[in-house]
Amino acid sequence: MPNQSDVKQKIRVLVVDDSAFVRRAIIRMFENSPEISIIDVAADGEMAIDLIKRNRPDVVTLDVQMPVLDGLSALARIMKECPTPVIMLSSLTGKGGDQTLKALDLGAVDFIDKSSAGGSMEFNRLQQELISKILVAARIDLSKIRSQSEKAEIHTEKPSTSQGIVHSTDSEAIFVGTSTGGPPALMSVLSALPPSIRVPLFIVQHMPVGFTASLAQRLDKACRIRVKEAENNEIATPGTAYIAPGGMQMTVKRSKRDGEVRICLDELPTDTLHKPSVDVLFQSAAEQFGNKSLAFVLTGMGKDGSVGATLIKKAGGRIYVESEMTSVVFGMPKAVMDAVTVDGVLPLQSMAETMVKLT
Repeated sequence: MPNQSDVKQKIRVLVVDDSAFVRRAIIRMFENSPEISIIDVAADGEMAIDLIKRNRPDVVTLDVQMPVLDGLSALARIMKECPTPVIMLSSLTGKGGDQTLKALDLGAVDFIDKSSAGGSMEFNRLQQELISKILVAARIDLSKIRSQSEKAEIHTEKPSTSQGIVHSTDSEAIFVGTSTGGPPALMSVLSALPPSIRVPLFIVQHMPVGFTASLAQRLDKACRIRVKEAENNEIATPGTAYIAPGGMQMTVKRSKRDGEVRICLDELPTDTLHKPSVDVLFQSAAEQFGNKSLAFVLTGMGKDGSVGATLIKKAGGRIYVESEMTSVVFGMPKAVMDAVTVDGVLPLQSMAETMVKLT
């Protein structure tokens, strides 16, 4: 018989949702799980804070809209009074995108859009997504989440410019891929870029439909460069960052005649784990910009970007990844490092300066 110390401890999860149906559904998801245990449920934020303090769960799933104390107010108190990894569950659209991004600013690890879980296939997808995010959240260093949240708040001030930098290369476009922890990381990087940056930026942030427009709007308000959700067939301009829309693949097409760069949005390919996919964007970068492409992989779970990074390196482009020291989740950067010899491993605060130097 194995010693108790040899038995793998299950991840202890508290479910917070005002819907009894949702609470029961999540409990059923993990009834036979060898890795995850639902230790309790709460119907509102006040009850949740009390249970967190008493039971010290490893992870909390938290609904956005609740009575007594709503999800955002509860999250702010959780991060202040009893810091715990939190995954937000949102069934909202429109305004919900803004609320979810605010939750990420406040310190939530990640979020799940539960609005589409109507049939058995959607329920199974939601279950698998929730499992994977709980497993990641349980291992996260919350100090990284809080530090990025604080940076996101202070970057409404104008950051110092990068005048006097010698441009050591002639990269003609910047490509960025990120996932878990990405919105605060993008805020940190993009808000530090000067409006004089001489190339366009193309960004894939793993997010479902309905959230990337809100992300682009929030970033645009805080940054000196222009940030927008990409549109099909629009011409890319220097000093603008284009966020790939959720549910679409983003590629670029450069004219051989005059160098004009157009953005292409498509639902194909459909066989990628993520849509938008970093690999799809990076493959396009390698094909269209070759050794003039400059790519960065920031915090995120999984390995999206590793195949595309290989293609960029083969074409002579440059690849930089965020360091483990500042990554909320070191999955995507590590996968790229395992796949290719990167040109640099950088803390988040050095990314913007490097972008300016190499363009």
